[in-house]
Amino acid sequence: MYVFSGTDICKKNYVNTLDYLCYLSSVKKLFSFTHAWKTEIFHLILSGLIKLQMKLLLHTCCAPCSAAILEYLCDKEIRPALFYFNPNIYPREEYEIRKNECSRYAGKLGLDIIDGDYDHGLWLKRIAGLEKEPERGKRCAECFQMRLSATAWLANEKGFDTIATTLGSSRWKNLKQIAEAGKQAVAFYPNLTFWDKNWRKEGLSERRRILLKENDFYNQQYCGCEFSGKNN
Repeated sequence: MYVFSGTDICKKNYVNTLDYLCYLSSVKKLFSFTHAWKTEIFHLILSGLIKLQMKLLLHTCCAPCSAAILEYLCDKEIRPALFYFNPNIYPREEYEIRKNECSRYAGKLGLDIIDGDYDHGLWLKRIAGLEKEPERGKRCAECFQMRLSATAWLANEKGFDTIATTLGSSRWKNLKQIAEAGKQAVAFYPNLTFWDKNWRKEGLSERRRILLKENDFYNQQYCGCEFSGKNN
């Protein structure tokens, strides 16, 4: 059996399995680029002779942003552990509501969820001087860096090989900022990769809206921090 890790899959940002395996052929000389080989690879995957493994720690910000992503991953037999680390959320009651909704959906899918520490005071120190920045500004970039750095640290401690985040599913977030924060976060860990996937494509945005209604999720009206609604 050929086994490819999450690090291998993500390092070139290949999401389509067949395209990724064709990429491997140019590096490891395992397969050719012909259509016949693509068809053969597909049958090898279905028969279990080729297996893709990814030990994924998924930073999750809220249930509405996470649901379609989790459905997508589970459909591809990738079962991540969730990391709920969002010290930016204010007040504490709001934090607990969002955490409970994430836990409810994770339980429905049979997925583990790890509760990160809630230290809003530490977060405020981290973004000090950026309080008046607009949404998608420097405050958000600093916030992403803090949350994804914690995710990378935990992933390294627990033996994961890949991290990702649900933050980018929101149209209010800057994908470039998130990608930069993720890549910086894993730079300290040679065996860890940030999966920089655009979670708004492949019908996931529409699926997000459907799952929100189907699961009657609490749907917050602001990003989370006390400044996100004031400066927009």
